Amino acid sequence: MGHSMKKRRILYAGYLDPGETSKYRCDALSRLGHEVRGFNVQQYLPRWGKARAVVERMPAGPLIASVNRALLREASEWQPDLVWFDKPIYITPRSLRRLKVNGIQTVCYNQDNPFGPREDGCWRQLRKTLRLFDLHCILRESDIQRYSEWRLPFVKVLLSYEPTMHFAPPEGWSDADRDRGLAYTGSPHEDRPAFLLQLAERYGLPLSVAGPKWPKVWSPEILSRYVTGGFLGGEAYREAIWHSRINLAFLTHLNEEDIAHKAMEITACGGFLLAERSAGHSACFEEDREAVFFSSVDECAAKARYYLDHPLEREQIAAAGRRRAVASGYNNDTQLEIALNALPASQSVN
Repeated sequence: MGHSMKKRRILYAGYLDPGETSKYRCDALSRLGHEVRGFNVQQYLPRWGKARAVVERMPAGPLIASVNRALLREASEWQPDLVWFDKPIYITPRSLRRLKVNGIQTVCYNQDNPFGPREDGCWRQLRKTLRLFDLHCILRESDIQRYSEWRLPFVKVLLSYEPTMHFAPPEGWSDADRDRGLAYTGSPHEDRPAFLLQLAERYGLPLSVAGPKWPKVWSPEILSRYVTGGFLGGEAYREAIWHSRINLAFLTHLNEEDIAHKAMEITACGGFLLAERSAGHSACFEEDREAVFFSSVDECAAKARYYLDHPLEREQIAAAGRRRAVASGYNNDTQLEIALNALPASQSVN
């Protein structure tokens, strides 16, 4: 990483509860030497459930007004150079214009996709504000054409891992410590339930699944055979990777992904990565040397069986994958520094 970047006062507006990936990014900006203050949007909103869903789909009214008032008050009192917005689905055009009038720059960082076919239902407010940010961080190839055609200022960055959370297992860790065979940690998006069930029941592979929402798609009998736990975050997620001989990663096609966030985290944790083949994954990791890829359930099953039976090759690929993730800067610090270096020169209007 370069060291000539100017140091800023950054107000970081996002979901900043412990374990949130936006909290990791907020911490990374501090590590880069900036003076950072967090603005936790979550403290102004209902917690999860129907009330939260309603606010996301109808971002108006007293709750949204209170978020924006509090943000502008914080910016007025602290006077940052920059407000970094992480998935700003509640911020109004008026608030962004107020920041701009006061000479404060703004960045929009959003891991999810407001324009893909998945239609999450929470993007109405964000779409109104797109032209008001000084810089957009985009994370998928499909956005390059969109943002170029719309003439929006953007920089392409990678989904990134958190180096203080995603790191290799202790020295001496071996296959004897891995009690999960073919493991998937995550949600039952798209065709993953059927895909995973084929791996287990058609091919007889030792499947282990952890994550939320599986009781909604699998029967109690299937759950009892393959699901070992619910949502795993933080240290529990890292240790699940450590305890897995093979870690699966899928693309969310309705979100137009070309790289799975888990691919970065798994390799950073020194895990063996078996991921869906894509141009993005192939650009980040050399196939069969730093990670292994599949394009069908048959290919996935064949490769899983081979590498379960060849632990030495598996260890070598996992170690090479971690070296690549570290050397290529797939971490929060490097990717956020790329974004900050792409910001246009500030134009104070005070």
